[in-house]
Amino acid sequence: MNTTDGADESSWELDPEDESGAVIATVGRQLKMWREAAGLDRTTFGERMGYGANLIYKIERGARIPRPEFLDKADEVLGAGGKIAAMKADVERARYPKKVRDLAKLESETVEIGAYANIVAHGLLQTEEYACALYGLRRPAYPEEEVARLVAARMDRQKVLRQTAAPLLTVVQEESVLRRPIGGRMVLRRQLEHLLEVGRLRHVEIQVMPTAVEEHAGLAGSLQLMRLRDGTTVGHNEVQLVSRLITEPKEVQVLDMRYGMIRAQALTPRESLTFIEKVLGET
Repeated sequence: MNTTDGADESSWELDPEDESGAVIATVGRQLKMWREAAGLDRTTFGERMGYGANLIYKIERGARIPRPEFLDKADEVLGAGGKIAAMKADVERARYPKKVRDLAKLESETVEIGAYANIVAHGLLQTEEYACALYGLRRPAYPEEEVARLVAARMDRQKVLRQTAAPLLTVVQEESVLRRPIGGRMVLRRQLEHLLEVGRLRHVEIQVMPTAVEEHAGLAGSLQLMRLRDGTTVGHNEVQLVSRLITEPKEVQVLDMRYGMIRAQALTPRESLTFIEKVLGET
């Protein structure tokens, strides 16, 4: 499974270089200290904030990430004079897992992204409902707050398609992806509608690989290529529990060759949109 776009991102939980947990825990301790210094218990503080005591408890112990508006309100309620609100920048940087932040940063520096997705819709093309359903299927199961965190990270990653100098995005999706009812029929329908909408953007080309095709260069699995502004090309791939950035020129060359063949074997972008419309009508 391409876990960048799927739901099995358990390796992120074990990344010793990910400082986000420590940042969130520190913010939680600071909030608790300010609350206690103000002589407020969690219930009273929650009432003044407009939140439940349970949420206050989770934020203080680092189990939930406070939103910017929460920190602004806490600063006001606790009379912190801007000291709590000033933590918003650190929290924003730590909001998403390190590997998502790193991938999003790399994608933002590209002029072209090419991907073959064989199991689920590519992450840059997923609707929020679809992404939520994917993370909900992950086993062992994620806690509810982790699902929310990862879905938010995936949606934030899609900003690359809306930036002023958006990269060219080409994605080849397997036909089976268009028919697999992840999240149920209505979630799939909205995902197909989203593919049609995004696929009509001038800088996006979506192609479908029909199941009936006899020659297929992508049977080794999903892949992603990113051509950077400095002229270099890197590959990125994920299989279960393993995420890998590929920079060795010979390996990148192999992926580039395979991706070119995959695109040639798939339906054209125009044929693919017609095909997606057909599947939508049958869903």
